[in-house]
Amino acid sequence: MKGFIRTFLAVFGAVGLAVVAVAGFRGDFTQRTPIEIFPDMDRQPKYKSQTPSPLFPEGRVDRVPPYGTVAFHVTTDQPYLITGKMGNMWGTGIPVTVDKKLLARGKERYEINCQVCHGATGAGNGITTQYGLVGVASIHLDKYREMADGEIFNTITHGKGQMGPYHHIEVADRWAIIAYLRALQFSQNAPASLLPPDFAKAGKP
Repeated sequence: MKGFIRTFLAVFGAVGLAVVAVAGFRGDFTQRTPIEIFPDMDRQPKYKSQTPSPLFPEGRVDRVPPYGTVAFHVTTDQPYLITGKMGNMWGTGIPVTVDKKLLARGKERYEINCQVCHGATGAGNGITTQYGLVGVASIHLDKYREMADGEIFNTITHGKGQMGPYHHIEVADRWAIIAYLRALQFSQNAPASLLPPDFAKAGKP
């Protein structure tokens, strides 16, 4: 009987140690490097995003996608949608359904990505201009009101002048922003003939 008990305790102890070795002490915190039986590829000889690397001259891991790279989830059967071009010319028109939902989305994306420089109304008086940034464009200038939608899409995508590229914005959201820009432009440049009668009368001397 004593032999059986000794054997049982020995087996029980060995199983307990094995469980602790594999599972560890759940909920405990320690500064010591854990001993991993199954690391599950948690640590690999690789670089992670937004970490430094001596491999490239600028010392960063993240690489700029080659020009013309298209995200995997974007269809390429509508070239105007993803390039802003119709043949060799900048196209005109919003290639997605323009409705209140799209304009609301465009307003939201504009306020996140554009308003800081261009201002709430697009007049080029965003908060950055109060801290020394000069030359921010007002979208109400004739050159921008007359600019083709496709060229504006290209400017958002690839940047222009001191404005950097915003290709991280989803393609559909870029068009939503353009639709909202057109609404802002129209709000500041609508002809009197299109105003409601009450507003037209109020504007007369």
